Amino acid sequence: MTTIRVELPDADATRAFGAALAGVLRAGDLVVLTGELGAGKTTLAQGLGAGLGVRGQVASPTFIIARVHPSISGGPALVHVDAYRLTSLDEVEALDLDASLDESVTVVEWGAGLVESLTGDRLEVTIHRPHGAEGGDSFLDDDDAEAGVRHVTVTAVGDRWAGVELPAAP
Repeated sequence: MTTIRVELPDADATRAFGAALAGVLRAGDLVVLTGELGAGKTTLAQGLGAGLGVRGQVASPTFIIARVHPSISGGPALVHVDAYRLTSLDEVEALDLDASLDESVTVVEWGAGLVESLTGDRLEVTIHRPHGAEGGDSFLDDDDAEAGVRHVTVTAVGDRWAGVELPAAP
């Protein structure tokens, strides 16, 4: 396993890091995003979408659970899933994510503990955004989703990632 840690100063840097991370993704890849509400999971997914060159605005699919963004650049589609409302492996199975896994990049917010069985190869991305006094010098205004530092840890799991250099912060 390879693990990198980056500190991103704001939402724009988080999107830029997502776009850079998209540069190492290919069809069949699974990315699992973990972090508290407002940490920047969807923001990172927006960067992934931009880097992959997909159609449509990448927004949190909380109420529809999954959204497919086809490629406009000849690359793989982005399947963006929000597992926040899912409570069991049966509900994950009902999404039939493995049907499109081989031909798309699948990004699952709140997927830890639910989607690892889809493939042994994945990127596990954990995002932490300090709040209040925890933020120290970069005090976070909880009303400003664009502000505030994000601490991102990316762990590459499985043989697919052997020898793949993960990007550093942009």
